[in-house]
Amino acid sequence: MKPGNAMQDILSRQYYSHIIARIKKGGNVYSKNGITFYLTDSFGFCYGVDRAVDLAYATREKYPNTRLFLTTEIIHNPRVNKNLLEMGYQFLTGPYKGHVTVDELTAEDVVVIPAFGTDLQTLKRVLDKGCQIVDTTCGSVLNIWRRVESYIKDHFTVVIHGKHYHEETQATSSRVLKNPHGKYIVVLNMKEADHVAHYICQGGDKETFLKKFEKATSPGFDPDHDLEKIGLANQTTMLGSESLSIADHLKKAMLKRYGNKTLSEHFLNFDTICSATDDRQNAVMALEGKKLNLMIVVGGYNSSNTNQLCYISSQFASTYHIENFEDILSSEAIRHKPHGQWETVVTNDWLPKGPVNIGVTAGASTPDKVVGDVVEKILSFR
Repeated sequence: MKPGNAMQDILSRQYYSHIIARIKKGGNVYSKNGITFYLTDSFGFCYGVDRAVDLAYATREKYPNTRLFLTTEIIHNPRVNKNLLEMGYQFLTGPYKGHVTVDELTAEDVVVIPAFGTDLQTLKRVLDKGCQIVDTTCGSVLNIWRRVESYIKDHFTVVIHGKHYHEETQATSSRVLKNPHGKYIVVLNMKEADHVAHYICQGGDKETFLKKFEKATSPGFDPDHDLEKIGLANQTTMLGSESLSIADHLKKAMLKRYGNKTLSEHFLNFDTICSATDDRQNAVMALEGKKLNLMIVVGGYNSSNTNQLCYISSQFASTYHIENFEDILSSEAIRHKPHGQWETVVTNDWLPKGPVNIGVTAGASTPDKVVGDVVEKILSFR
């Protein structure tokens, strides 16, 4: 299902940026009035997000007089979700939740599944209502689900590198529980993975372990038994290099406990890192040698992949994670979310006087139009 010409025109007006197109044509470098922008080679809408947005707009076009619902945000970008609200979409959960619940759906309604999928419990409730389903789940997420299901079939516990509260990880972990003996544990970072590795090698106090991971394990999880055979997976928007490091760390733990001869009977790992996420992270790293004065990262504050881009760039440049041009309050003040924090802050004197080199990137849920508006706002100060 593709949007027709009229809907394509709306998509173009809402998401296309002439200045971003010009910067891309110029090799992703653009200079004007003493400001040089270095746009990363890969940024903004990935294929999965582009497809999800197209399907949502095409659905509105196909069902102009039907109630349309999203199980939650289609992607983690405020402008896109607000545009869908204006088109008449209602949200069943999340920050844009309306007054209609799943229990109040009817067989005449259409429900759109977002790019990161939905958990099986929600899906079943919607299907039981007889609703028409439009599934925009990204292919990279579906690939992870297939891998997870193969682990469970072979009685391996799934270790997910992700955020237990993220919609994608909730959807993935629900697939584990399709099988009665399915077990999972979610690790946020290397520190949590190290707790798992330590327990694999040396054991420990079960209650303390379960308390630490109480929101990140399957029901009835028993670390004494359920860590004997593990298979690795990851949330697509996590830091790719950290996913690889966690896999290697846990592999070494299993090797230490069981030895090389039987390692394959206790440890499985296949590459489930999203190529689009990886490309965007590598593109930020490539700017390290550009002698940047600062880095602007554009994307939703609740966007996991955008936060990872912010983390990477903060290793080599002063970084400002903003949602849109309105966060640039003036040439003296900018509102942004520092990496690792939940709340925004206002920083003064963010834009240096004189010639300045600014790196720019955007999360996979950020339209070109939002990035272009940011560039134009900065240029307006000179």
